[in-house]
Amino acid sequence: MRLRILALAALAPLAACSTVKEAVKGPDLAPVGYPAAMAPITQPMASAREPSPQSASANSLWRTGARAFFNDQRAGRVGDILTVNIDIDDSAKTTNASASSRSSGAKMGVPHFLGLESTLGKILPGAYEAENMIETASATSNAGGGSVNRQEKISLTIAAVVTAILPNGNMVIQGTQEVRTNAELRQLTVAGIVRPEDISSANTIRHTQIAEARISYGGRGDISRVQKTPAGQSLIEKFSPF
Repeated sequence: MRLRILALAALAPLAACSTVKEAVKGPDLAPVGYPAAMAPITQPMASAREPSPQSASANSLWRTGARAFFNDQRAGRVGDILTVNIDIDDSAKTTNASASSRSSGAKMGVPHFLGLESTLGKILPGAYEAENMIETASATSNAGGGSVNRQEKISLTIAAVVTAILPNGNMVIQGTQEVRTNAELRQLTVAGIVRPEDISSANTIRHTQIAEARISYGGRGDISRVQKTPAGQSLIEKFSPF
């Protein structure tokens, strides 16, 4: 029991640090699934590519190990690069309203109770009436409403690298792009799982064809720091019970 208490006491600061970090820096992206252990967001860089196909045999146009009769320029191996077209134009609008009410009442009297109704009047407080011994009434009402109106539009292009090949042939991709202007850094990150069949002949793929897609677009620098809520205010708003 003592060891368990010590372990919990040791883990408590870590949990608090994680909460403080999220309040200050914002939430982190979840790891890519399918499964997450095989496709984390941070992928190791491939040290070497697969062996190149051998030259064609004598009196044959076919090369041993070639994937197709003609040269296929689409990504298909670890380290290959493909282009991801991100074109998000989503909007959502919902409106909900609810109202409910209920009323109930009950009345009970005992005009005759083994001839003791008059005796009860002497025991109970004044103004006792056997015909109106118990009477209850209740009423409740509830009203609620809510609405959501959201619109998002992003049009970007980024090159991603194949970082892993899953057992069924699907590919895990990840790409990061950073552009710095003066003291402001803009960062675009994309990660997910794609099917080789969804890659076009131009070696491109749409973001809607990426499974477990993780797309992040943001920046950091002087402008982002001014626009961000101060860390102290974020902590107060996160932990305040009111």
